[in-house]
Amino acid sequence: MYSQIFQGSTYNYHHESMRERPEIGVVIIGGGIVGASLAYELAKYQLEVVLLEKEAELSFGVSKSNSGIVHTGFQDDPGSLKAQLAVRGNQLYRDMAKLLDFPFIPTGELVVAFPGEGEGLERIKEYGERLRIPGLEIVEGKWIREHEPNLSSEIECALLGPTAAVINPYEVIYAMAENAASNGVRICCESEVISIERESDRWKVRTSHSDHTTRYVINAAGLSADTISQMAEIDAPGIVPWKGEEFILDRHADRLTQSIIFPVPRRETKGVLVIPTVDRNTMIGPTAEEIDDRDDLTTSEEGKERVLRSIQRIVPCVREDQIIASFAGLRPTIAEDEFYIREERDGFVNIVGIKSPGLTAAPAIAEHVVDMLAKKEKLSPRQGYIATRSAIPRFRHLSSDERNRLIKEDPEYGEVVCRCELVTKSEVREAIKRGARTLDGVKFRTRSQMGRCHGAFCTMKIMAIMAEELGVAYDQITKKGRGSELLV
Repeated sequence: MYSQIFQGSTYNYHHESMRERPEIGVVIIGGGIVGASLAYELAKYQLEVVLLEKEAELSFGVSKSNSGIVHTGFQDDPGSLKAQLAVRGNQLYRDMAKLLDFPFIPTGELVVAFPGEGEGLERIKEYGERLRIPGLEIVEGKWIREHEPNLSSEIECALLGPTAAVINPYEVIYAMAENAASNGVRICCESEVISIERESDRWKVRTSHSDHTTRYVINAAGLSADTISQMAEIDAPGIVPWKGEEFILDRHADRLTQSIIFPVPRRETKGVLVIPTVDRNTMIGPTAEEIDDRDDLTTSEEGKERVLRSIQRIVPCVREDQIIASFAGLRPTIAEDEFYIREERDGFVNIVGIKSPGLTAAPAIAEHVVDMLAKKEKLSPRQGYIATRSAIPRFRHLSSDERNRLIKEDPEYGEVVCRCELVTKSEVREAIKRGARTLDGVKFRTRSQMGRCHGAFCTMKIMAIMAEELGVAYDQITKKGRGSELLV
């Protein structure tokens, strides 16, 4: 079913012809975790919905570089919208993971305190209790040594938040997008918004390829949200990017910790963390640095050394030679330490400054915005709504019997394309059928190219499958969209 949906125009990764579209109910601008959550939530109602994303694929902006933590919500002021939406988002992910078939791993989190830092834990625990977060407990050294033996013996106590979990942000985005598309939402990538005008009681949103007339515009454009707002002649808080560098450890190091490990946070950052990932390796970071360039995703030796020093204080056994990959992400921060979610003019909703815990809060942000629309517009449940979605089978995670059954049904499950992550030809082909149009799109859907060799073994094999499946020449295949071609 999903292969048919994504090969058609519903999930449109190709340029649309320049034309005026019929009037629609809602245009969402931005295909990150917030935009995808909005598409998923709005798909439950009898609405014509279009999501516009300027990149070649969804999740290629802020969201792809997220740490993947579903926070408890206890690290923000309990009176803030940010904290309340984070707690609600944490709850929503649990049911969504079952319905949409994406990995959701409950890990819990520990905020660790060295001598003299215990008072900070009491404050955070009080925040969490006011938010009615269950299971909060301050644990002492004996508990820590038993449950997290790799932590420093100097850690005196820690706050346990058992409701924390980890996800892969891009897998969640694709799961929500697939479900939204199966319920009629049009998702258009490579569709950069170039102008927004108010005409009578409607908005006209023009992209590089088409015009869309709509009653409602929802601006979820991440780092570009202030620019999008200015196009509509609406003032919004200016965005200042903060860069965070993160580092992934080899899976041979296994999980260094069972829980997400935080230091006692400061106002400007939650600190440098130890994050057990969905894929059973460990990530460390991020740094936190205010920058000017919204395109600066460089990593540095200085950043790596800073992260290692901070982490080795908490987990002394971490070594530099365990690092196999590094990446950087940008957070769209604003001056106010709060999410900015407002209907500025009739039918134009701004969602600006969604930094941490934005990933956690995203499903609840979508719920919140839909509630805003429901106060003005009668929203009727969608007839024939499809509530579930199935993921691409992960060959690496299957038992021998399950693997043999798949190979019998489809022999291409017996052809390994990516040795590091044990990804098969059939998985790559299915990723393309579901919308992957770039090497990174295949990577995020299958984990191919994510192992120690970084695609040295599998890249050409994947390109051959893409050329065959998409009917394109090798020099038309890109890493992440136009300008990132591998062959000339």
